[in-house]
Amino acid sequence: MRSSGSSPAPGSLARTVDAVWRIEGAKVVATVARMTGDLALAEDLAQEAVAEALEQWPEAGVPRNAAAWLTAVAKRRAIDSFRRRERLDARHAALAHHLEESAEQVWEPIADDVLRLVFTACHPVLSREAQVALTLRVVGGLASDEIARLFLVPTTTMQQRIVRAKRTLTEARVPFEVPDHTEWSARLGAVLTVVYLIFTEGYAATSGERWVRRELADEALRLGRLVGALVPGEPEPWGLLALMEIQSSRFAARVDAAGAPVLLADQDRRRWDLSAIGRGRAALARADALGRGRGPYALQAAIAECHATAPSVDATDWERIVVLYEALGRVAPNPVVDLNRAVAVSMARDAATALVIVDELVSAGALPGSHLLPSVRGELLARMERHAEARTELLAAASLVRNERERAVLEAKAAALPRPAG
Repeated sequence: MRSSGSSPAPGSLARTVDAVWRIEGAKVVATVARMTGDLALAEDLAQEAVAEALEQWPEAGVPRNAAAWLTAVAKRRAIDSFRRRERLDARHAALAHHLEESAEQVWEPIADDVLRLVFTACHPVLSREAQVALTLRVVGGLASDEIARLFLVPTTTMQQRIVRAKRTLTEARVPFEVPDHTEWSARLGAVLTVVYLIFTEGYAATSGERWVRRELADEALRLGRLVGALVPGEPEPWGLLALMEIQSSRFAARVDAAGAPVLLADQDRRRWDLSAIGRGRAALARADALGRGRGPYALQAAIAECHATAPSVDATDWERIVVLYEALGRVAPNPVVDLNRAVAVSMARDAATALVIVDELVSAGALPGSHLLPSVRGELLARMERHAEARTELLAAASLVRNERERAVLEAKAAALPRPAG
């Protein structure tokens, strides 16, 4: 395979490989899993290919089609594995045939392969936590520590959970396929959960130097459209698609030229993507047209619609948003929902009323280890001119957050608060 002709420095190479993996990793794993029929083996082989890239690319240069290079290496390792286990059968022959194809070819449409990957990882033989964690790992390309932060558990716990999940799929001989439509209902909830978590990680990254990871959000949108097409009579896939489309409309306005976050109140709404908003509202209307009531995703989409159609933060229908969060809290109770409701209450009424809701969450020990509670509490205290307390909360939130961009925003807010005279 021809290379780009460049030999990047070690640090630059690591970043390049990481970028390729985050963008193309799911495709590599999905392609190899289709060949081997074993998701766990496919992920291991893909990781071995990444390790080989780190060894070879410093001298050979980064290939023009790095993802195809990784796939080819993973296939070769699969053949070696089958040889070692004396499994030179039709599967071996099929792998060899695919390996002969030019690695320089343009990627074939593989949406179905990635969708198979999602449904395989969401097999009911796994617990919901294991389904979500494994899919975030193999489809979202998230590292174990990133997934652990999403679940608020230690990294070692998450690593063990992912290893057990892969072993369980192998032992249960779960086929790599989109299941028969009679099995969709058993997996649909988990599939929607992981698609939304992938989008969320793209919309506001939990760690790293970037605030937005657009490639992840785009992948989630693509998967969401595929799921909606699979089950057109189910309202929640359309509700989720509506939510993601409307949220994605803000991407161009969410970061400045330097990549720093731009908060909702400061965004130039003229940069919002009106076509994405239109697609989102159409998807929400399609969910409503099914006549089965709004589920959690459709309710969140309705909240996003309120923001998307308002000319400014002050002109937003905050009372309606409060009502929608109250409904969401009854349908899908969650401390994050309560926290967001508190923010809406602070805008619709006053910060003191909202602070009561937040303090109840604090007393209940909600969201341990998360920066969300101290962040919101700091904002409310600042609006009440309790500046010293607000500074303490904002700095506490900054110490908990793992995204460098978000940490800088919190620290800047704390630094900007007035200090007592003298």
